[in-house]
Amino acid sequence: MKIRNKNINVPNALSLLRILLIAPFVYYYIQRQIVPAIICLLLSGLSDMLDGKIARRFNQFTEVGQMLDPVADKLTQGTVAICLAVDHPILLPVLAIFVVKELTMLIGGAYLVFKAKKRPSGAMWYGKVGTILFYFSFGLIVALKGIWHIEILPLSIALLTITAIFMLYALYRYFRIFLTLLHSSDPKDAIDLKADITARREP
Repeated sequence: MKIRNKNINVPNALSLLRILLIAPFVYYYIQRQIVPAIICLLLSGLSDMLDGKIARRFNQFTEVGQMLDPVADKLTQGTVAICLAVDHPILLPVLAIFVVKELTMLIGGAYLVFKAKKRPSGAMWYGKVGTILFYFSFGLIVALKGIWHIEILPLSIALLTITAIFMLYALYRYFRIFLTLLHSSDPKDAIDLKADITARREP
């Protein structure tokens, strides 16, 4: 009977693809080859949209995939943010908040998995809204200045302030979830990543 590891599936492969696309994006952005850089981001966004749909449609959820997906998202978002902030210093304050938020969540998630043996929560609506505001604000400011050579300081400050407030709110909500999981005794919140990687197989 043929045995295969359930972690080897299309959603997880798409998450890995997003990580692999980071390097060519940075290369093209530095070389000011904007079209190829945008194509890399479009492919990354498409894979991000598809992996969740495929996982739900074919029931291909795994603990590895649930951690790989947000890691790929955070690496991609952080890389894009840094590239944009280097060229547009006004974005640096929000970038700093973004980095602190994502590092805090990454460390918290790692602590839950490897130390507390607890399953991290999935993305919540406030996290998704914070990410959308982040990209919208960065994209609009960069587009106004880079394409149309327009810089409206009050608008930029307003956008960045709203984004920063929402990101801090999301961090607060995720911290409350972290504390709940940390003290949870519910078996459904427990996880053994090593066992999942080595033993999660099906005929």
